[in-house]
Amino acid sequence: MDTPDSDAPLRIEDYALIGDCLSAALVGRNGSIDWLCWPRFDSEACFAALLGTSKNGRWLLAPDDAEARISRSYRGDTMVLETIFETKQGSIALIDFMPIGRENSSIVRRVEGRSGRVAMHMQISLRFDYGSSTPWVTQLEDGGGISAVLGPNLVVLRTPVELEGRDRSTFATFDISAGEHVDFTLGWGQSHLPLPAAFEADEALQRTDSFWRDWSAQCRYKGRWRQLVLRSLLTLKALTYAPTGGIVAAPTTSLPEQLGGVRNWDYRFCWLRDASLTLIALMEGGYREEARAWYQWLHRAVAGTPEELQIMYGVGGERRLVEWSPSWLPGYEGSAPVNIGNAASEQLQLDIHGEVIGALHIARAGKLAEPHVGWTNQVLFVEHLERIWEQPDDGIWEVRGGRRHFTHSKVMAWVALDCSIQDAEAFDLPAPVERWKDIRARMHSDICSKGFDTARNTFTQSYGRPELDASLLLIPRVGFLPADDPRVQGTIAAVERELLVDGFVLRYRTDGEDAGDGLPPGEGAFLPCSFWLVNAYALQGRQDKAEALFNKLIGLVNDVGLISEEYDAKAGRQVGNFPQAFSHLALMIAALTLDRTAAAP
Repeated sequence: MDTPDSDAPLRIEDYALIGDCLSAALVGRNGSIDWLCWPRFDSEACFAALLGTSKNGRWLLAPDDAEARISRSYRGDTMVLETIFETKQGSIALIDFMPIGRENSSIVRRVEGRSGRVAMHMQISLRFDYGSSTPWVTQLEDGGGISAVLGPNLVVLRTPVELEGRDRSTFATFDISAGEHVDFTLGWGQSHLPLPAAFEADEALQRTDSFWRDWSAQCRYKGRWRQLVLRSLLTLKALTYAPTGGIVAAPTTSLPEQLGGVRNWDYRFCWLRDASLTLIALMEGGYREEARAWYQWLHRAVAGTPEELQIMYGVGGERRLVEWSPSWLPGYEGSAPVNIGNAASEQLQLDIHGEVIGALHIARAGKLAEPHVGWTNQVLFVEHLERIWEQPDDGIWEVRGGRRHFTHSKVMAWVALDCSIQDAEAFDLPAPVERWKDIRARMHSDICSKGFDTARNTFTQSYGRPELDASLLLIPRVGFLPADDPRVQGTIAAVERELLVDGFVLRYRTDGEDAGDGLPPGEGAFLPCSFWLVNAYALQGRQDKAEALFNKLIGLVNDVGLISEEYDAKAGRQVGNFPQAFSHLALMIAALTLDRTAAAP
């Protein structure tokens, strides 16, 4: 393991997630919390060592033994993390969790002695403003901890262990014997209000453990990959901002798509592209309450005129996600720049219309809302799409190299019309259905004539260009063409030839001198794309091939069942923001597809 004084962040897959449906923290195998944004997911980080060094803020709690053997797991089907350190002197369990149900976010870290007597080391370095600002730290009046204040932020650490301040950090050393335990509680509050109230760690642990176990017990999925699917559902729940129902794409920003590269983006926002997959996953899992909350968040977020539709929003539905770079953070393993906010929120992406309307279609079919709810606005969105669908856009991958006529974008525009027609007919909703059918047919013809390369027998990334794109694998899943259509079969074969590298599917080729997306070449394999190939194989009836690839992919999840955005096959490492909701959603959908196709006659 890394020694307590190590400055470097761990491998991405060496972190685990804890959360309270307000925010989340990443806990390393070495006992260091290296990332935490308070009071909510997209707030400024107060522990930012993940994107720099310990000087940018972290909370280390571990034995004084660099040779300790480490194992960890979640306690059953919960988000309570237990890390076991086995040393020469004995063993301890570090139990980390964020209590559920408190008004303000907090963290509890409990050290339990399991055998022998173990010397422990604690260091907490709070650095607000993404690791740049050191708070004023004072001892609590009762002597049982410290408070740290900077601007609007107040953080209180309570513990029975004696604390010592030096070098702008707080330290403690103590011994723990078998049968003993020591608690550390850290809570956030507003600096102009009284200190956050103390609470009992025992009661918080019991309540939090029960919450997650009760929630997990509702899972309706009984397929072959229950534990993986349930862990993905738990992760999705932990990435939910409970007050609004919004679900962030990841709790992190700027974990690189290529180590040392510049493809570093902020994913602490809610993407509309995840909308329909999220509803499917939650409803199939039996979580209608969460599905309804997500649907209601979506309904509120897209309020306004169709021209104002964005591809992503803040957890409360915020629209201004201005992108900037903190110069003081060097980035994960030197991957710069670090980006806060996301300028892609201002892009035009036609496929979002299909995702949003597809989600509304699923919500109606699943009776999450009355059929007429939102219909007037949906008609306005379709009418807007009628006017703009022939325009170029920025595409699903949010490229920064100029707009094109992306084939996937046009397919999803077709999906918007198709779902709207189905809803109008199924629920007798007022709409110009015949006109919509004419437009849908024109879209289909346009895509098949301009987005298909007859010489190579494959759809292409964009009209008039030869590049391929893994998003083309979604064509049969969204119903544009059946999986046995020769054009779909040719596209899948072309993806296998040109985008399947080291056993993983690339989004598109970025290994040439010019990736065509306005960025330097190079990135890992985007993991959802490989899960899309699993779906495509299964829909083709190639069950053995689908399951072989699926088993390869699930072999990438870390020791606590989490997976990131991408995978670097050459380095053998997870890369990209972590854990990534889109990857977990793709895993769940692939598992559901495999179960269904395996059971088909």
